[in-house]
Amino acid sequence: MNPIIRKATIEDIPSIIEITREAFAKYVKDAQVPGNLSALTETYEKIEADLEKKTVLVAILESRIVGTIRFEMLPGKIAYISRFAVRLDIHNCGVGKELVKAAIEDATIQGAQIITLHTASKMTALVRLYYGLGFFIHSTATDRGYIRALFCRELVEGININLEAVIDL
Repeated sequence: MNPIIRKATIEDIPSIIEITREAFAKYVKDAQVPGNLSALTETYEKIEADLEKKTVLVAILESRIVGTIRFEMLPGKIAYISRFAVRLDIHNCGVGKELVKAAIEDATIQGAQIITLHTASKMTALVRLYYGLGFFIHSTATDRGYIRALFCRELVEGININLEAVIDL
């Protein structure tokens, strides 16, 4: 499937909320995350604010929003991906891969030298996706009650960037 990827608009917020809650409910269950993640209770206003300060992308298939991803530019030319979510009924169709690739491309255009994200190490499908797209595990942490891996992909060869600002996100 070849989705259309574009920047999100205010009109997309209800779909973004629905997709994010659906995907992160599965993530919490599958990764055995204790408690709740903020993605499950995110408000319209929070997403509206993210549209102003982050790059928010959506994937569209057959006139329907089926996925979303966000990233923000951090000091040190670091891009940080968050809220990556795809509708459960279209998992494993390539939509997620296209969203991550679009985020990488956009972050590169914005001057990022490295792109990063966190995910639960138990999420083997996501781990495979990220490895397949050239990411590697920088480190892991258990401070949230589960093993979270910090994934990185260098966008400029041979760089040496301090990732301390990302580790605690």
